[in-house]
Amino acid sequence: MHPAEITRFHLIRHGPTHAKCMVGWSDLPADLSDHGALSRLAAHLPPEAVVISSDLIRARATADAIQGQRSRLPHCAALREIHFGAWELKTWREVDAETPAQIRAFWDSPGDNAPPGGESWNALMARVSARFDQLARDHRGGDVVVVGHFGQILCQIQRASGVSATEAFAQKIDNLSLSRIDCSPQGWQAGSINQIL
Repeated sequence: MHPAEITRFHLIRHGPTHAKCMVGWSDLPADLSDHGALSRLAAHLPPEAVVISSDLIRARATADAIQGQRSRLPHCAALREIHFGAWELKTWREVDAETPAQIRAFWDSPGDNAPPGGESWNALMARVSARFDQLARDHRGGDVVVVGHFGQILCQIQRASGVSATEAFAQKIDNLSLSRIDCSPQGWQAGSINQIL
C-alpha cells in the first residue's frame, strides 16, 4: 500500500496526575518533571507530524512539552477522558461501598453501562472515534500525534485491534507511553502498544 494512503497516529498518554481516584473530566495538572522521558518522546516522533491534544490541562501541558517545532492543532474536548459523572474523583472502594452492582457492571461489562450522570464506554468510543475519523480525513497520509488519556487511547486501540472492550481493558497504558495505530483505506490497524521510550 502506498504510504500516502496511510495516516499514522502516535498516541501519547499525558504525564501522571498521581491521583488515586477516578479522574475523568476534572482538570488536574500533570507531573511533567520527567524531562528525560519527555525529551525521548519528542525526539522519537516524526518532525513533520501535527500535534493535537484533549482540552484538559494534563494533556495540553504534555503536548506543549513534546511539541517542539511541530504544527499544533487546536485542543479538542472530543478527545477528553471518559466522563465519570457522580463517580468523579472518588476511589473505586468509595463507589463500591455506595453502588457495588453498578460499578462492577461498568468495569466487568463495558458497553452501555454508565456512571450516574456520566458516560458509557460506547459513548466514549463514539465521541473519540468521530474525531479520529475527521483527523484521518484531514491528514491523510500524514502523521498525527494525539496527546490524551487512558480511556481515549484504549477505545482506539480496541477499534484498531478488533478486540472486545473487556479485552481492551486488560491492556496497560502507562503515563508518557506511546502507542501506534494506522488508518488506511482497508480500515484501522494497531501497531506497537504502550511503548516506553
